[in-house]
Amino acid sequence: MTLDLHTVCECNDCLGTKTLHPQATIVDLGRQRIGHGAVKFEFYAIMLIAQCPDGCTCCGRRYYDFADATMVFLTPGEVFRMSADDTLPDHGRLLAFHPDLLATTSLRNNIGNYTFFNYRKEEALHLSERETRTVKCCMEYIDDELHHAIDTHTCTILSRQIELLLDFCSRFYERQFITRENKNKAIIARFSHLLDDYLMSGRLEAGAIPEASCFAPRLNLSEAYFADLLRFETGKDLAQYVRLRQIELAKQLLLSPGSTPVGVARRLGFANVQVFTAIFRKLTGTAPGDYRLAAN
Repeated sequence: MTLDLHTVCECNDCLGTKTLHPQATIVDLGRQRIGHGAVKFEFYAIMLIAQCPDGCTCCGRRYYDFADATMVFLTPGEVFRMSADDTLPDHGRLLAFHPDLLATTSLRNNIGNYTFFNYRKEEALHLSERETRTVKCCMEYIDDELHHAIDTHTCTILSRQIELLLDFCSRFYERQFITRENKNKAIIARFSHLLDDYLMSGRLEAGAIPEASCFAPRLNLSEAYFADLLRFETGKDLAQYVRLRQIELAKQLLLSPGSTPVGVARRLGFANVQVFTAIFRKLTGTAPGDYRLAAN
């Protein structure tokens, strides 16, 4: 059974916390007891998990990750369950804020830039001791503002403090990509094989670029995490990376006996040979036919 929390006030009531602001709250998770299998937040929720019985492997923590604390980010309407035994973490803090809090602030336009809200729980952020102190400090500033009397500055100050916290989390996620370098390179290698098979199969429709949904599930990743990992490791988004792989495969095919630019363009899913020639020339400095002649 899923507990559906529609408002911040309802969240506070269920988790035993006094409501200081109707659109934002910080909850001590050590006080909560929920008799439901899962909980659905109809607002943004950020969990700082201080302790987890299984070492937070349920949130994707592995031997190459820090182990001081873990953070999970939820978008409005997302259903969360910590584990088979626990709905929410037993130790930690929950920062919850309603989208309406951001209505007149800069964070309203920037919230979409924090793509980790669309990551799966298993793609959580694992913090070092120093990073944990920074996150707790940000939450303490937010909590201090929540205890201040509500005035015309409240929403602006709260949103800026939340945005600062999210900026730190962006930095820490980039650090996590670095500490997961070997794992990530293996993922990119797997993706490259999947992409090459996809392109060589002739399944790519003329001029179309495959979506992240074609590959992320086969890599056991969310589409958002896959896109961010690809960009961090290669400096390219999916469309750019696909084009580069198309050209690399085109070079190989052009050297095959009997191949023609028209046939290669059709097999690799280019809209037509003119488009193929223009992209090939842009990325290699030569036309497909000239490349084939020069190589032979």
